[in-house]
Amino acid sequence: MSKAYNILFLCTGNSARSILGEVLATTLSHGKFVGYSAGSKPVGFVHPIAMRIAREIGYPLEILRSKSWDEYGVDGSPKMDFIITVCDSAAGEECPYWPGHPATAHWGFPDPAKVVGSDEHIWEAFRSVEIGLRNRIELLMDLSVDKLDHLQLKNELHQIHHKFS
Repeated sequence: MSKAYNILFLCTGNSARSILGEVLATTLSHGKFVGYSAGSKPVGFVHPIAMRIAREIGYPLEILRSKSWDEYGVDGSPKMDFIITVCDSAAGEECPYWPGHPATAHWGFPDPAKVVGSDEHIWEAFRSVEIGLRNRIELLMDLSVDKLDHLQLKNELHQIHHKFS
């Protein structure tokens, strides 16, 4: 493989869904993708259940943190090949300029961090997001990314989401 593709998952708080996207893209792809995550209004912590899932998957917990999307729009930050919003509020916000014109898509999921109820109910909400992201990332991994132009990539990202909607 010649190139690893950077993929940034965006959400508002960057505590759960986008964190899971970062973890899954990096670990499932075995080097094809490097996952990153950020939020428009980061809450400043990673949800404990997202941390637990990351630990189960074998992702290095010391690099997980809730951070602003501004970190990825400055000189010296990693160039993103893909930007994927995972919550409806982040999808509707005006995003910073992303150098290199990455392919973008919206893969919306309900926020598991806002679920109230039993521990089991909350756990199921997180697992549902994990499974949804896992399914989409696995389809993305099957694409010949290097053979597709920008418009084709954007269309494929959109189609991947709609296979599960």
